[in-house]
Amino acid sequence: MLDKTMTFSVTENKDKEIHYILTTVYDALKQKGYNPINQIVGYILSDDPTYITTHNNARSIICRVDRDDLLKALVKSYLCN
Repeated sequence: MLDKTMTFSVTENKDKEIHYILTTVYDALKQKGYNPINQIVGYILSDDPTYITTHNNARSIICRVDRDDLLKALVKSYLCN
């Protein structure tokens, strides 16, 4: 195994992490009765974490990713899929 060149994609791993974070936050917001899309957009536009519920640690989870990276991933997903 050590004699072969291994490659990996940091971008792919980051996209997977962002997908996990968004779905986790979306589910937590939905469970609490919020409109998840409106709340996530509010967070992205304002950088105010109070748009995100603390339920299931959603607020701390979404704060792990930079908002610019989050927005890039969303636009890329929308335009490339």
